[in-house]
Amino acid sequence: MAEHDLTARLAPHLDRHLVFPLLEFLQERGIYPEEEILAAKLPLHAFLRKPQRVQLLRPDKQFNIHMLQERFQIGPDQIEALYDDAKFQFECGYYSDVTAYLHHHRVLSTNSERSVGALWGMLASEILTRNWDAALEDLNHLKEIIDSMNFSSPLNQLQNRIWLMHWSLFIFFNHENGRNGITDLFIQDRYLNAIQTNAPHLLRYLAIAVVVNKRRRNMLKELIKVIHQERHSYKDPVTEFPECLYVNYDFDGAQKKLMKCEQVILNDHFLGKCVEIGNSITVPMRDEFFENARLFIFETYCRIHRCIDISILAEKLNMKYDETEFWIMNLVKTSKLDAKIDSVSGTLIMTVNRVDVHEQIIDSLKNLNTRSYMLAQSIVETSQAAQMAHRKR
Repeated sequence: MAEHDLTARLAPHLDRHLVFPLLEFLQERGIYPEEEILAAKLPLHAFLRKPQRVQLLRPDKQFNIHMLQERFQIGPDQIEALYDDAKFQFECGYYSDVTAYLHHHRVLSTNSERSVGALWGMLASEILTRNWDAALEDLNHLKEIIDSMNFSSPLNQLQNRIWLMHWSLFIFFNHENGRNGITDLFIQDRYLNAIQTNAPHLLRYLAIAVVVNKRRRNMLKELIKVIHQERHSYKDPVTEFPECLYVNYDFDGAQKKLMKCEQVILNDHFLGKCVEIGNSITVPMRDEFFENARLFIFETYCRIHRCIDISILAEKLNMKYDETEFWIMNLVKTSKLDAKIDSVSGTLIMTVNRVDVHEQIIDSLKNLNTRSYMLAQSIVETSQAAQMAHRKR
């Protein structure tokens, strides 16, 4: 499964501390030899340092600057040293302290470049301490800055967007509203362009989010278009599945890709674990993806065939006959499917919603009226043009 592992592609866009959870996940899965994983980890050293009196700082920046200068002889140099101290704490792995340090630095500092750097540091610390609500808030703040900031070059802004999307994976696959967040962010034109330009491997996560998120099914068409366009730059079973189904209408190919998706998902750090939200454990991503992917196959197959052999459908869905029949019965009961099962013949008969004859006649008359009007206008314009030409002669 090392063939489909994205760690090497993700790591260059992450802080090295954020790479540690990925390496530990690979170590647990045993995808690579143990000595290779250990060699990839950077050693962390714990040091003690006396904390500054940051508890005296207040939200009012100008007041604090004046107060610190008057009472403690702390000027701009010392304020910037707070940033360095936070960086030191971060390198030592004291992530919970880093957020407070950087927050106070942002309140006091007038250095806009370092202020943005501090926000990146806060985001990393919130991720590493699994404070997902605060991390999401930092992520949204960074997005606003990146989208509005005047960068030295478009390439620099592009790189910042790519970093933001990579870091966002930690949040979106752990936060309770993450599935909406990842689709809403990645599908935006400027971020989708960034994916196509320099990070097509992120299409795996966008594909997963769209498939499992019923509220974002309207994004499926755009997703398939991008996957099809980028198939020569990047592909894996997860991205190939919707392409087989919706571009090629290859049901056998889609079923084979779906079977391969299981190992890809289980061996991906962001997809392979149950996600803890509050006091509950969500359904594993693998189960959710398979449930929705099978529904996609089923819906597409039903659009093409009116009478379906359940045994053939079971084969397409990679399920047993009894499981398939029970699954279909639940869809009918919950009004998700307008059809009936013929148990004698073992077939599923789709209900055809016929349009009322009177409605068909009315629609035809509307179309005829529109076409007649357009034809009349064309005749009038042609006649007027001919008269104008005759007068000029």
